[in-house]
Amino acid sequence: MPVEFESVVTVSAAKQIADTLRAAIMDGRLKVDERLPTEEELAQRFKVSRPTVREALKRLAAQHLIRSRRGPTGGNFVASPAPEDAALSLANATTLMVAVGDIQLDDMATARLELEGVCCRLAAATRTDAQLDAMRTELARQRDVALTDEEFCASDVRFHRALVDAAGNSLLSFLMHAVVEALQPVSNMIIFRVRERQAIVGFHERILRALESRDAEAGVAALADLVDYTRDRTRAALDRRAERTG
Repeated sequence: MPVEFESVVTVSAAKQIADTLRAAIMDGRLKVDERLPTEEELAQRFKVSRPTVREALKRLAAQHLIRSRRGPTGGNFVASPAPEDAALSLANATTLMVAVGDIQLDDMATARLELEGVCCRLAAATRTDAQLDAMRTELARQRDVALTDEEFCASDVRFHRALVDAAGNSLLSFLMHAVVEALQPVSNMIIFRVRERQAIVGFHERILRALESRDAEAGVAALADLVDYTRDRTRAALDRRAERTG
């Protein structure tokens, strides 16, 4: 089968253009809300075809680095990255890495304990009544025996998101998005058949009481017990799966 050199070159050129423009955005040479040159102007500057430029712009749009606007004053503009979009991209990449085996389950548990432990310590000092109320709401849901497994897992994620938010640190919140919104659902999917809901509720109750009394160490201890329980249940679930397929 003949190699189609033209398509390979086109993709490579589009990537190089996207990387060049991305670098200019990241180092501030292209400012937020600044209008990019037109496709025709970019094609002339980079000495490529307009479809190649269009592909490069699609790459930047997929990374939420540019946005398009139609009309007489329209065009492609440098975007201000939305934290939620960046966090979602991080979570999606993390989920993929777990799926292909680049991140091991023990690594997940260790990272969760260390990162969320920091959040727990900060939250003990900075939490608000509203954030505590959000955690109480989720805890009340989790005590409902009629709650489906899917709803329980979703509430579990929201409880820990409220804990992370209570830390009041935007960078930690961003990093923890991969743990709470990506790794925790993966863990829940593995262990939901072998875990005891009341055990999870008990750990959550201890964490909440610790934050209410601003006892950072008690909160971290409860979180550590939760992570250890989750780690043990994960191993049990995987062993059970291996026995069925072995």
